[in-house]
Amino acid sequence: MSVQEIESAVQKLSSPELSRFRRWFAEYDWQLWDAQLDKDVAAGKLDAMAREALNDLAQGRCRNI
Repeated sequence: MSVQEIESAVQKLSSPELSRFRRWFAEYDWQLWDAQLDKDVAAGKLDAMAREALNDLAQGRCRNI
């Protein structure tokens, strides 16, 4: 199924069906995002940013929000 076909199918949904689809898609998208974040953390891709943040905290360059 192409993106164009999906767009067309979504446009044909009733309001309740669109609401249900929207909730489903948001949850699906978050699951993909979480899985990618887990992979990036496991691969060490966020280590440099974490070190920088901890260094900023230690140097007093952070404030409570």
